[in-house]
Amino acid sequence: MKKKNLLGVFIGMLVLVSVFVSCATIMSGTRAKVTVSTSTGEPARAMIDGETYYINGPTTVEIKRGFSKTVIEAENENSKGVAEIEKRFNFTSLWNIILGGIPGFAIDCATGAITTPSKKTCIINMMPRLAKNEPKDKVEGLGTTSLEKMIVRWDVQSRPQGADIFWRVVSKTPDVKSTNNKYLMTTPYEATKALDIKGLTYETSSNVRIILRCEKDGYMAQEKEFDVRMVLDQEEISAFFRLVKE
Repeated sequence: MKKKNLLGVFIGMLVLVSVFVSCATIMSGTRAKVTVSTSTGEPARAMIDGETYYINGPTTVEIKRGFSKTVIEAENENSKGVAEIEKRFNFTSLWNIILGGIPGFAIDCATGAITTPSKKTCIINMMPRLAKNEPKDKVEGLGTTSLEKMIVRWDVQSRPQGADIFWRVVSKTPDVKSTNNKYLMTTPYEATKALDIKGLTYETSSNVRIILRCEKDGYMAQEKEFDVRMVLDQEEISAFFRLVKE
């Protein structure tokens, strides 16, 4: 009888140890907090891991840990966008090897606590919706206007240097097509090149914006917005990004 009791106590202790040494699951949980905002700054409704959130400025949300990336889909009356958050190894799980070995580590693997989001902040790239009843064949210009190939000076700097620069067109007129992000170059970037915006005229330029996006590993992404009519008047796009570490 005593041997059976001792065996039961021993098994119970093993179970407790296996549970309590799953450090990442206990300390980090199965969800992680990430700050989300929209690139336009406008409020939007977002679907994140099956949960609905209202994004109004920088908003803290919870995403699932695990091996699959989290896809964020956001929309409002004017625009919609998608963002992805990859996962990386959660170093808290290493305590399991020290404290309890394989059992606790296995629990973290099963719960997904072995991973954590690759970034703490996320900006959703919002793109304008196609207006209702707007024929798609009228969205893009014909490439015949005088301002489509206008040459302007580009001067984009960042601190630290070596950041990737992207640019896109956001249009509120059917004569000019909005675009996705296009890679420009790394900073510092200085050039004299054409805008290459089809359908652009001086009259429509007040309804067109250029968005510059600056990204560098380990730093929060930033965006700056330029009114195209002002760009035409000044014949220049100049921006400086002071990057902040994540």
